[in-house]
Amino acid sequence: MIKKSIKLFFELLLLLFLLVCLCWNKMAIYGIQQGAGQVSMIWNAKPIEEVMNDASFPDSLKQKLLLIAEIKQFTIDSLGMNPSENYSSVFDQGKTATLLTVSACEPFSLQPKEWTFPFLGSVPYKGFFDKEEARKEILKLRMDGYDVDVYSPSGWSTLGWFNDPILSSMLQRSDGGLSNLIIHELTHGTLFVKNDVNFNENLANFIGDKGAEKFLIYKFGENSKQYIDYQQNKLDEKIFDEYILKSTERLDSLYKLLGRGISEEQMKLKKKALIMEIVLGVNRLPLYKKKNYFNYSMQAFQEGNAFFMTFTRYDSQYEIFNKEFVEVYHSDLRKYMIALKEKWPSL
Repeated sequence: MIKKSIKLFFELLLLLFLLVCLCWNKMAIYGIQQGAGQVSMIWNAKPIEEVMNDASFPDSLKQKLLLIAEIKQFTIDSLGMNPSENYSSVFDQGKTATLLTVSACEPFSLQPKEWTFPFLGSVPYKGFFDKEEARKEILKLRMDGYDVDVYSPSGWSTLGWFNDPILSSMLQRSDGGLSNLIIHELTHGTLFVKNDVNFNENLANFIGDKGAEKFLIYKFGENSKQYIDYQQNKLDEKIFDEYILKSTERLDSLYKLLGRGISEEQMKLKKKALIMEIVLGVNRLPLYKKKNYFNYSMQAFQEGNAFFMTFTRYDSQYEIFNKEFVEVYHSDLRKYMIALKEKWPSL
């Protein structure tokens, strides 16, 4: 009797597993592909100690590895981040992108497409280690009428599921840019709220920026080239981000006219004309690196709304966080981070 019950239990368990695989076939395949990509990257990453002892590895890049170790310790001691084994190894990407991130948006609405994943919940982007799989997803989304954005991220966080390695491309960044990136990703590993990617990315951007400022002052001083360069780049980013966010509001207002005497064909022409006006307007911004930002903004011609949604996802809540940070926590970033961890449940 007991043997029959055990057999029945395992048969039901197997049936449940098969049903899940049947219902979630595409998601299961995608999960396996992502897992394989992560495992391959981790398997081929080298411990920092091994890289530091490699005579062929450039000394200038070894200094960046030492800097990352300092940034990590600073986030624990001064910013209230959770300790982790992240960034204790190095993965050589060569000249190819390790990961591609695909996001999509409705053509006449600033409504992003979302994918639902176990544990993570709904997220408005999808990552790929396989370029061919990314290409298939992009083609499908475009055939379904979506505006599509695709890019290779400088870094990403697996939220503690894996020990994230340092990507070789990270070592090409400036000291300020590297500090911001590492602190941004470590913020994800410390606090990530389910079903709220806009909150997570905006928070990580805010903490990454303020944390980088504090680290650069701590490491190099307020009068250092590293800190001054970071502030100059930050000013450019602020001007550009505010302009694009206001432009996003203009697009939103335009789309609300759809159906009110304006057909989809007419809307396509109006949308194209407005995006052209927005891109050309970048040339009138008081930017230090105007050419770089103008070239970047030209992606909007191909990516449409998906280009603009990226700024909403990463940069639209900076002032909200900053107001609370200054007025409630008196610019104490460690105290603010600890309070956020206590307030929000994290994955």
